[in-house]
Amino acid sequence: DSVFTFSDNLTVTQQMTDAYDRNGYILVRNLLSQEEIAKVRHAVEHSKGIQKHAYGRSDGDKSSRLCVWNHPGDDVTGMLVRSHMIAGTMEELMGGEEIYHYHSKLMMKDAKTGGAWCWHQDYGYWYHNGCMFPEMGSVFIPVDDCKKENGCLQVIKGSHRLGRVEHGKSKESGDQMVADNERVQEALKQLELVPVEMSAGDALFFHGNLLHTSSQNTSDQRRWVIIVSFNKKKNNPYKEHHHPFYTPLVKVPNSALLECNNIENLEGKWFLDPAKENKYVDDEKQMLH
Repeated sequence: DSVFTFSDNLTVTQQMTDAYDRNGYILVRNLLSQEEIAKVRHAVEHSKGIQKHAYGRSDGDKSSRLCVWNHPGDDVTGMLVRSHMIAGTMEELMGGEEIYHYHSKLMMKDAKTGGAWCWHQDYGYWYHNGCMFPEMGSVFIPVDDCKKENGCLQVIKGSHRLGRVEHGKSKESGDQMVADNERVQEALKQLELVPVEMSAGDALFFHGNLLHTSSQNTSDQRRWVIIVSFNKKKNNPYKEHHHPFYTPLVKVPNSALLECNNIENLEGKWFLDPAKENKYVDDEKQMLH
C-alpha cells in the first residue's frame, strides 16, 4: 500500500500522502525514464569532479564509498534533485510547506567490496545538527538496480512513529553510528521489515525517522544510488554545522534534466571533505546511509 507507478505526470494524491504518513515512505516505480536515468548514470560515472570527492566509510569489515554535497548546483545531478518530480513531490508529501535542499550524496557499494549500513534514522544524526523537528525527509534514487543480492535498502514499515531513537557507536558498526539495538529488535517484533528492491529509475521517498539499514554487497553487481535530503524552511537549524542553513531551492521543470549537458561545472555544490580540518564536521554526527 506504499507502492505507486509513475504515469505521464506525477500528481501527489491523498492516497500517497496517507501512505507516507502511515508507513513512513512511498515507492514510485518508473519515476525516471530509461533515458533520464542513463543521463544521471553517465554524469556520476564520468564526472571527475564528483568522483574526486569520494571517500570511504567502514562497517567494521567492508567499506562503501560516498561523496556528499550541500547545494544542488546546476549540473545534471542538480537538475535531478531540483526537479518537480523529486523536490516538488517531496514537498507535497511533507505537507506542502516550503522545503530546501539539505544535502545530496552519491552512495557507492561496489561489487564484492561494498560495505553495509547499520540500522539508523536520518534524524538520529540531524537532531545533533540543530534541527529541532523531524520534519525532514530523503529521496533514494537508484543509479543501478538495488536487489537483496547487492545490498538493497531495508526499512521497518511505520517505524517513523517511534520518534527519535538514541544512536551511538558500537564495536560492530565501524565508522558509523547505529540506532539503539534493543529498540530496533523490539520494533522488528511489532512492525514489518520490508526489503525495498528497486530498479534504476524508481524512487523511494521516506521520512527522517524511518529506521533503515542495508547489507553488504557480496554480489558481482555494483549498487550506486543518489540520495537527496530535504528540510523545511521553518525547521532551519539553530546552530551552524556541516550542512547548510535555509537556502531557497529553485525548482526546475522535469524536462530540465534531459536538457542539461553540464557534467563538470560543479560550482557552488560545497562538497564535504572529512580529510580537511573543519570545526563543523564531527564523524559521529555525519549523515550516512
